[in-house]
Amino acid sequence: MTDEKINESILSEQILEDMKENRIDHMTYLDDMEVLDSDIDQRVVQAMREYDYSVYTAADVRRALAKDTIHLDDFGALLSPAALPFLEEIARRAQSETRKHFGNSVMMFTPLYIANYCENYCIYCGFNCHNKIRRAKLDAEGIEKEMKAIAGTGLQEILILTGESQKMSDVKYIGMACEIARKYFKVIGLEVYPTNSDNYRYWHECGADYVTVFQETYNPDKYETLHLAGHKRIFPYRINAQERAILGGMRGVGFAALLGLDDFRKDAYATGTHAYLLQQKYPHAEIAFSCPRLRPIINNDRINPMDVHEAQLLQVICAYRLLLPFASITISTRECKRVRDNLIQIAATKISAGVDVGIGGHSGEELGDEQFEIDDTRNVQEVFDDILSVGLQPVMNDSIYV
Repeated sequence: MTDEKINESILSEQILEDMKENRIDHMTYLDDMEVLDSDIDQRVVQAMREYDYSVYTAADVRRALAKDTIHLDDFGALLSPAALPFLEEIARRAQSETRKHFGNSVMMFTPLYIANYCENYCIYCGFNCHNKIRRAKLDAEGIEKEMKAIAGTGLQEILILTGESQKMSDVKYIGMACEIARKYFKVIGLEVYPTNSDNYRYWHECGADYVTVFQETYNPDKYETLHLAGHKRIFPYRINAQERAILGGMRGVGFAALLGLDDFRKDAYATGTHAYLLQQKYPHAEIAFSCPRLRPIINNDRINPMDVHEAQLLQVICAYRLLLPFASITISTRECKRVRDNLIQIAATKISAGVDVGIGGHSGEELGDEQFEIDDTRNVQEVFDDILSVGLQPVMNDSIYV
């Protein structure tokens, strides 16, 4: 190794050591963060820590499947390795529950990334603040141009996303995007940085209907090693985001773990438990799940991801369906066409179409880089036709404003 390379290595190690010494405690709220009088986060983490999927047997799985109503212990059995030999039976039961509560309908939407600036250092994310990517932020004219192009495809639901930068995508900016969206869409979702309940209330008044927050992993220890800087580092603030959104007036909240960052069975159990407890506390809130698997990334060697195979993904989605039969379940464009088309026939009820995860790509030149690679590149009409081809009904909107 040359002296220059040695010096670079020493410098890099020193920077990492300095960052470690100055790193904020991931379990301590910052001054601007709202603290709720709620124990749901603690109950979820405790349940995850106590969940031992190795103890479940085939008899436990059969007992769970024999019940009309699934509770958390049954949910744990359905997520366990003991359930894999019963996957076909679980899938049939999940399909029956899906048709009972959703009929043949499959909701269609598309995500719109309006900015990719980020202040967090999450080692698995394409947007993280240390990545050398093209950063961009759409102004009001650019947002309207994108939304008009998307609305022209017939879609009536949109999910607005930003990188997690409160400086570059402040509360008013996101509110402005919601107000523009209301001109073109019947249903508006947000997947942005977690905030306080008063800001959620403001976004709701601007037109937002629901909020989705990826917890990424519910394991606080693993979470600390993946989120090295920024507001996102504060674990309890993120886990309580959905409750603050409900308190802010949002009619729906979405939950997700990024399957593969840690033990996916424990993360799926925590995700389901989190949604279950919030539905019990706020029965009026609409509940939704997203089920993304970790995509291959540069820092795989630092994350040591756990592979989640297609059968295991199906197991997770079916377990969510049986635990919360009324919940919407979205299947990501991270998955290929074959997987997505199969899952909407079993338990998934929502699918994106015409997806572009860059900044500005719907209406013309892409100004900023994407967060991750997508696998299903079908446009809206192609997804619409493929839903019809399997005997299901594509739905653009299920809400009416009066």
